[in-house]
Amino acid sequence: MKPNWISVDRIFDGQDIHAPAALRIEDGRIAEIVTDNIPECKQHVSGLVSPGYVDLQVNGGGGVLLNTSPTPQGMMAIAGAHRRFGTVAVMPTVITDHTDVLVQVAAAAIEAQGQSGIIGLHIEGPHISLSRRGTHKAEYIRPLDAQTLEVVARLRQANISVMLTLAPEAATLEQIAELTDMQVIVSMGHTDASAEMITAAIDAGASCATHLYNAMSPMTGRAEGAVGAIINSDIYSGIICDGHHVADSMVGLAIRARPKQDRMFLVSDAMATVGGPESFELYGQQITLDGGRLINAEGSLAGAHVTQAQAVKRLVDYTGTSVVTALRMATSVPAACIGKPELGRLQGLALDDVIVLSNTLEVSGSVTGLVNCSVL
Repeated sequence: MKPNWISVDRIFDGQDIHAPAALRIEDGRIAEIVTDNIPECKQHVSGLVSPGYVDLQVNGGGGVLLNTSPTPQGMMAIAGAHRRFGTVAVMPTVITDHTDVLVQVAAAAIEAQGQSGIIGLHIEGPHISLSRRGTHKAEYIRPLDAQTLEVVARLRQANISVMLTLAPEAATLEQIAELTDMQVIVSMGHTDASAEMITAAIDAGASCATHLYNAMSPMTGRAEGAVGAIINSDIYSGIICDGHHVADSMVGLAIRARPKQDRMFLVSDAMATVGGPESFELYGQQITLDGGRLINAEGSLAGAHVTQAQAVKRLVDYTGTSVVTALRMATSVPAACIGKPELGRLQGLALDDVIVLSNTLEVSGSVTGLVNCSVL
């Protein structure tokens, strides 16, 4: 049988951009990438072909919030909402809540495993700093306990990738080491920890930080705080790039300041309003979209109203970040952070998980939607 080829203007293979290129399609996947001696192709795709975006912090979408819909159907609705905007792999995120909610979400994650681009579960809280809680409800905040450890162990036994956001001051170093031994991604966030505490947690196994700058002790000229200690470290860190959570100039500064390349990645921290109505309920309060900001009754930020596609574009347009770095931050870096590098590599991906971008980084759709697969 004659190989099936698609020619493209440009490709991002997960690391670099190449132009022009051709893709060999086999069984609905990209089996080969050629950038020299382009073969004869049946179809051509204009634009930049890239792995679809990976998002490790997704609270909601499509009018659904995981905390209030802790079911497999809720997870799949959230994932489906974000897929419309080019995000093909998501880690649904449950924030601080009643213990029953975590138990329900864990059961849902096990049932939904591998469906609709669901790649694991992010548990954000309740083991966080009260003073850095943000929109998380105070009455549910507590130190890391046996109940959460049992739930996490159950998830890992089912081979579910787990990211757990905690404040180092809400857990012991022995507990952080125990989680690391279970191959849980321990991510530090919502913390008032000193730089010394952050460093000790990293030495114990913490390998990530949650939404850098937001809800953590700040960096000053005489004290690193959590922000400075994380920037100076080699661990991974998520960051929200929506123009509201962090100033664009500070996003760019953090990316440039990291001592090791490819340690910063984008997270949306998206709520139910992405692909849904302009308000939703959390903890019995109405959360409202106001000028691009989601705010609660206290006037505090309550998650974000942004997609990975919008964040990639903003990185390039406003922070001085290159297109290659921005794309890595939404694909290969988060994939590497959770030990699933294949999610961020173009070769081997299903066509449904491959997106096409315009010259201005707008998502045109998936390769499947832009070619006539019947002739391939």
